[in-house]
Amino acid sequence: MGRLLRRLAAFLGIISPMSYAYPALDISLPGERQLHLVGSIHMGTSDMAPLPERLIARLRQADALIVEADITTSSSPFGQNDVQLALEQRLSQQEFQRLQELCEELRTDIEIFSILPGWQVALMMQAQQAQRLGLRAEYGIDYQLLQTARALNMPVIELEGAAEQLDMLEQLPEGGIALLHDTLEHWNTNARLLQTMVSWWLHAKPNSALETLPNTFSAELYDLLMHRRNRHWQQKLASLPPGNYVVAVGALHLYGEGNLPDLLQAQQ
Repeated sequence: MGRLLRRLAAFLGIISPMSYAYPALDISLPGERQLHLVGSIHMGTSDMAPLPERLIARLRQADALIVEADITTSSSPFGQNDVQLALEQRLSQQEFQRLQELCEELRTDIEIFSILPGWQVALMMQAQQAQRLGLRAEYGIDYQLLQTARALNMPVIELEGAAEQLDMLEQLPEGGIALLHDTLEHWNTNARLLQTMVSWWLHAKPNSALETLPNTFSAELYDLLMHRRNRHWQQKLASLPPGNYVVAVGALHLYGEGNLPDLLQAQQ
């Protein structure tokens, strides 16, 4: 636990000799590789643009920008899906009632979700929740970084890419219904989590020194969507040639047990 708290404190700039007014930390890897690791939010508010000048300066000095996937060139992540049972048959009565309530709140026709895979319904619901909170994709940190990198004619490296992300989702058991279960169960918690991460970009470090972040995934999903991806990304970053890189990944990948910074620093 002490190591986790120290890592969290360093990430928030509490004990780090180099702190930033946005969520980021610097990691040096063997072989003269410098990473400026940025905790990205995939959707943001209008006052999150433009990016902090210090981050733009770091990007100008970089040899490449590294992101999970280049969302500026990717097509829709939703492809052709196998026919699914109606959601009413895949969810418990209580869950389906909760879904109906949320669809009414979001002014969404529940019928458009009826035979979609659970993971797709979950992601669409989460996107609509973020939009309702005033977040938009064009103000997402990774999107803005990608646009800036393009303007600088800078190489962009993908840790996964949209095709690999889609394949991961399609391999989830039972059409990823567990992701929809978690989305329905932790709906309000997820809204607070989004607001917390936005505040990191708007108001710099949290006032509370060691803020506890809630977990909105089951243990099995957390291992698949966080732990395994962190290990995969660590391996890809470990294979980089010497250079200076800005690396933007979802902010939650920088927290918790098995987080990406800890995996990378184990190489030092």
